[in-house]
Formats: sequence, C-alpha cells, structure tokens
Amino acid sequence: MINRIQIFDLAKASYNILPDYPWAKHPNYAVLRHHNNGKWFGLIMDISKNKLNLVGNEKIDILNLKAPKEFIGPLRKKKGIYPAYHMDKSNWISINLSEIDNLHEIQDLIAESFALTS
Repeated sequence: MINRIQIFDLAKASYNILPDYPWAKHPNYAVLRHHNNGKWFGLIMDISKNKLNLVGNEKIDILNLKAPKEFIGPLRKKKGIYPAYHMDKSNWISINLSEIDNLHEIQDLIAESFALTS
C-alpha cells in the first residue's frame, strides 16, 4: 500500500511541484498541477469505496491521472485501477492507493499524465 505523501514526494522530486488544496469544502482533495499552464496532471481525493463500486463505505485515497485513450481499457484490467471518479472516464483513470504495493507500479503512469497535460 502506498500513501498520498509518497505521491507528493515524487511530484516534488521529479517536477518540483507541491500539492495545492483549492476546495475549502474538500480539504483533503489535493491537486498536482503544472507551474507553466496550471493544468492538473493528478488529483488525490479521499472518497468512500462504494464510489468506485467497491464494497464498503470507508474512505480510501485515490489518485486520478490522465492516460492515453488507447491505454484506458487495458489499464482498468490491472489491480487497483478503475474508471475515473468524477473525471472524464475516456481520458482519466482512478488508482486506489491502498491496492498498490509500491510507487514503482504507478510511477510511469504519473509521468505519462504529466506529459499529456503539459
């Protein structure tokens, strides 16, 4: 299982980006955005499991990332990757961080999202 701090540390080390928290109503929703254009390449939210059609109402951290359209279908077949919650499902995926064993499993997906949104 990985956590949001590991994602934030990766964003800082790789892109010199810190999360921002634009919604007072959702203080745990963190956006990772480009310095040059303000576009998001990642969004971390704490949502109830049932919002991803998982059993239960307990909160989980998810990471939304943009992915190439041709990879969306195959990615969703992998453990921990789901149709995007609250985003365009044809361009974005949601990753349940509690189902990911180490950061290396999603590091390339984060880099791809960063590149697609720059």
